[in-house]
Amino acid sequence: MKQSKILIPTKKEAPSDAEALSHKMMIRAGYIYQVSSGVWSYLPLAYRVIRKVKAIIREEMEKADAFEMETPSMLPADLWQQTGRYEAYGDTLFKFKDRNDREHILGPTDEEVMTEILRDSIKSYKKLPLTVYQITDKFRDEPRPRFGVLRGKEFSMLDGYSFAADQAGLDEAYNQQAQAYRNIFDRIGLDYKIILADSGTIGGDNSQEFSAPAKVGEDTIVYTDGDYAANLEKATGKFTGVQQTAEPAKLAKKPTPGAHSVDEAATALEIDATQIIKSMLYMAKMGEDKYQPVLVLMRGNDEVNETKVTNAVDCEELTLATEQQAQKYLGAHPGSLGPVGVGEEVKILADNYVKVLVNMACGANDDGYHYVNANIGRDFRVDQFGDFRTVQEGEIAPDGNPIKFTNGIEIGHIFKLGTGYSEKLGAQVLDQNGRLVDMIMGCYGIGVTRLLSAVAEQNADEYGLVWPDSIAPFDVHVIPVNAKKADQMKMANEISEQLEKAGLEVLVDDRKERAGVKFADSDLIGIPLRVTVGKKASEGIVEIKIRKTGETVEVKTEEVANTVQILLKQLNGDHQE
Repeated sequence: MKQSKILIPTKKEAPSDAEALSHKMMIRAGYIYQVSSGVWSYLPLAYRVIRKVKAIIREEMEKADAFEMETPSMLPADLWQQTGRYEAYGDTLFKFKDRNDREHILGPTDEEVMTEILRDSIKSYKKLPLTVYQITDKFRDEPRPRFGVLRGKEFSMLDGYSFAADQAGLDEAYNQQAQAYRNIFDRIGLDYKIILADSGTIGGDNSQEFSAPAKVGEDTIVYTDGDYAANLEKATGKFTGVQQTAEPAKLAKKPTPGAHSVDEAATALEIDATQIIKSMLYMAKMGEDKYQPVLVLMRGNDEVNETKVTNAVDCEELTLATEQQAQKYLGAHPGSLGPVGVGEEVKILADNYVKVLVNMACGANDDGYHYVNANIGRDFRVDQFGDFRTVQEGEIAPDGNPIKFTNGIEIGHIFKLGTGYSEKLGAQVLDQNGRLVDMIMGCYGIGVTRLLSAVAEQNADEYGLVWPDSIAPFDVHVIPVNAKKADQMKMANEISEQLEKAGLEVLVDDRKERAGVKFADSDLIGIPLRVTVGKKASEGIVEIKIRKTGETVEVKTEEVANTVQILLKQLNGDHQE
């Protein structure tokens, strides 16, 4: 294929607002074009990459007994209202009305409509388990689109859904999808981790996230050199608390003027910070216009993990209380809050590390004062103990190894949904005993377009993109140094034909540009191998360069196809190891 005939608008500089390496390089290499904030056009090279990604996905999905279909992007709002997600997603949804004043949304995901389809199509357990999927555009009104196509308002996603009549059927489909995802990401050439994850607004009790380590990753991966990995919202450390054995002392109230933080209170009270209870008041949204005040107690400077608290309270949304709300329920401002004397209208949660403390200090619900020698049971109640803290790097994980942190890009997520959607939408089948049972669901997602960012983040360098051959827009970039020289162009075309006959995709730079421009653009575009037809063309010798390593080798023209195939095989082997 001739480069002069393809739209590849390369640039010397990236836009000033481009932060991520993948964003900068895909703009500079002419892969993407921004139409508006968070909305992108995928130009010919990017589209070729996306097509290859989709082809890999389709092959692996079929191996996993999942078959493709398609649902509309425009969905009736009432379907989402039945499951409660219309409210839960809030402003993230693109909402509009048709000419008949019926409310609709642009689908961010499709659990509801898929459940409705299966509900109306399957009546017997004999047709289950069954897995369907689609690769379509999704829409989410991101408040802060960033990092190019990594976080946008419109994006391409694989979303798959399994339906079973029993737990064994769900497990079978879930495990098949988990293996398919591993195969997909291995073939694409990604470094990734499989981590325990929170299910968020999708729902369900069990989920795994596939995360690609990357500098700009918006998720924090918690992992060890052993076999533990989780995202920060889900991660737990090995409990190392030891029950204190001191005799409970008399509760006393002491002035602590200006002490609003744990460290300031510890200094004022002349005690260790780990002996102080940090009290955080939250408002949990339990339904429309219904809120529950929740006081969370933490040891010292431990940080509240709001996702864990949200799951424990089982609320739609959790927000930190305002100063006015703190005054209303506890009578003081944040920094002086505590559990002593708190009424039953406030639910009190305490982290497990608080449970082992004796003679604690805490806010007195009186600005500028703290209690000392506060004890659970005698001086205040706790409604629920649990792991509500955010783990810290260096702590010991459940597998006994030290915890490490790295940033990661979520590239895939699989969920065991259970019956949450089927119960609400009435999706039932007759089981083998003739009884109606709710379908047990799983759902599975891959961010197709964000895979471009993930691959680019892991492989790009200062010169441009570096694509694995499995998804590169072309296998080989053939560059005649001087397109005005007939012998060079003739040899370039002959090599191209030779490679194409071998089943390879070839881009020939037939532009009448300076050699430096061609080489710079070639590095930007990131095709795995470059064949340069230069001054030794008259001797029947060309140079092959490996984009990833920069290594070069000179070969005779008749050996190009064989050498290229060997090099590509080696590169593919490197990606799969």
